[in-house]
Amino acid sequence: MSTSPEAALSVRRLPGDLAMWLFILAELTVFAILIIVFAVTQHLDVEGFRAGRAQLDLSTALALTLTLLTAGFCAALAVEQVRQGKQRRAAALLGAAVLLGLAHVVLKSGEYQHLAARGLDLEHSTFFTLFWLVTGFHFLHVLLGLAILGWMTLRCLRGAYRSDSLGGLESGTLYWHMVDLVWVALFPLVYVLAPGS
Repeated sequence: MSTSPEAALSVRRLPGDLAMWLFILAELTVFAILIIVFAVTQHLDVEGFRAGRAQLDLSTALALTLTLLTAGFCAALAVEQVRQGKQRRAAALLGAAVLLGLAHVVLKSGEYQHLAARGLDLEHSTFFTLFWLVTGFHFLHVLLGLAILGWMTLRCLRGAYRSDSLGGLESGTLYWHMVDLVWVALFPLVYVLAPGS
């Protein structure tokens, strides 16, 4: 069975730009270190982490998860729409992703305000020190991801992408998927899993 060189190249090509992949790998490394620190510290302070986790609202965490993952789904669909030459539809999907990302920001900000009002800040306990550091670092990535999604939405509205040149669009979508991936790891670790359970 033989394939043409063009077909082989299309199969092997990674979506997005190499620079974005390197950036994502670097960011994932930092998040991995934070996650390991959280997990190890949790095993050193089982009761403290159990008590801290009991102060969190799981329904809010579920809503945060749904907003991020649904936004990522919309962004992925937008890339497919551009491949089919339907940039207006892609812009609508990216706009929906932005709105979902903004909903995440509102929910997360509300959670932060609620916790701070109850005195559950960085200095309250080891659990909350790590909670604020890890989720806060992720929150900054969500904000950057929103800026990227917004920029891609405007470019789609202007018809700036072509089906044969999607590096920028794919890279921006990859970044948002990284944000999703990290949250999928953080959600159970921070909100659900209890050591020894």
